[in-house]
Amino acid sequence: MFKIIANAWRIPDLRKKILFTLLIIFLFRVGAAIPVPFLDIGAAGILTEESTGTFMEYLSMMTGDAFNYGTIFAMSITPYINSSIIMQLLTVAIPALERLSKEGEEGRKKIASITRYVTIVLGLIQSTAYFIYLKNQGYLMKSVEGTAYHGFAAVFQGIVIIGTFVAGTALIMWMGERINEKGIGNGISIILFAGIISRIPTLIASLYSPNHQVGYIARGGVYAVLSIVAGVCMLLMIAYIVWMDNAEHRIPVQYAKRVVGRKMYGGQNTHIPLKVNMSGVMPVIFASSILSLPPTIELFVKNPNNFWKGFFGVFKSTHWAYAIIYFVLIIAFAYFYASIQYNPIEMANNIRKNSGAIPGIRPGKPTSDYISRILNRIVLLGALLLSVVALFPIIFSQLTALAKYPMNISLGGTSIIIMVGVALETVKQLESQMMMRHYKGFLD
Repeated sequence: MFKIIANAWRIPDLRKKILFTLLIIFLFRVGAAIPVPFLDIGAAGILTEESTGTFMEYLSMMTGDAFNYGTIFAMSITPYINSSIIMQLLTVAIPALERLSKEGEEGRKKIASITRYVTIVLGLIQSTAYFIYLKNQGYLMKSVEGTAYHGFAAVFQGIVIIGTFVAGTALIMWMGERINEKGIGNGISIILFAGIISRIPTLIASLYSPNHQVGYIARGGVYAVLSIVAGVCMLLMIAYIVWMDNAEHRIPVQYAKRVVGRKMYGGQNTHIPLKVNMSGVMPVIFASSILSLPPTIELFVKNPNNFWKGFFGVFKSTHWAYAIIYFVLIIAFAYFYASIQYNPIEMANNIRKNSGAIPGIRPGKPTSDYISRILNRIVLLGALLLSVVALFPIIFSQLTALAKYPMNISLGGTSIIIMVGVALETVKQLESQMMMRHYKGFLD
């Protein structure tokens, strides 16, 4: 990977793209440190021990701690991710949007435009919920007399805070699109990657905080041993994700010989490569985003009763039901994403049009049925492999908590999957761009 980056750096065009991407990441991190007016959160942030495994911790992870400190990028890219999920679901459910998605580049541009508007709406909803939570917790600045603002001043304060959060969402969405246009990799994924990476030093420091050092002495080094085990497991998971990303199933295809003019074509054996993890990190991101919706509603509720406390408690990663729901959603979104990417009937028709056939399978419907069966098995296998990485840190945290050595790594699996997936995707894009620039044409 480092060799690929070094070789790409020597190419002036790619070097400009890399520098532009780094510039956007730098601006993102600067924006993640600029506080919003009229907020007085303090150096400790809004997250407490009760926030462990909650929606707020998830948002803090996705935003690089911008959510924790109420900065202008506190909402980060999460409204855009949720908007993309909604639009993909609606594209399947609404015929008009489905037709629009099949109109080529113009159709995709219209869908992208609609996605932006939905992002702003979702950003407004999430920002309002966040503002209400900050107000209820007393994080808003007070007047000179030490009392909360009232009347027009309070309304103006709310408009400025919510408006700044929404503007930050719009700006970060624009920055992601600029990376797509002038940089390297997927802009949204790169920003997500940068936010997660930025939290690693904080997470490492938290393992060796004074409180944990006291626990280390009192527990005879058990916590230190668990920390080492967790670190080794994380490294093994990275290797596991890389292996899973490269694994593929190959469907053999034989093409018959055919004569076109004076030339003979075909007569060769090839294959259709199907990645085991064909959906990448999207099922995990989608599942995490869906699970974040109920806690978003919780932010609007000031004093929930026992029923709502129990309901919202299910959506904390410390609850046993959270892992089950998470697992089911990953499987469901893996199948959904695969159904969007692959059409067995279309694949079978393309094979037949090119005078090809799968050995032992008749052309037409038998071929499409065969491909459909293979896809279903691969998607299930890929989703199960993905679930292992996503759920292992949650289960590990639960087991250590039961053993009275709690370790807050419940969101580690999601972070690792996103980081490794984005890194591999970006390196592959660099490789493809380098191949394009070194390809020797017939005039060379």
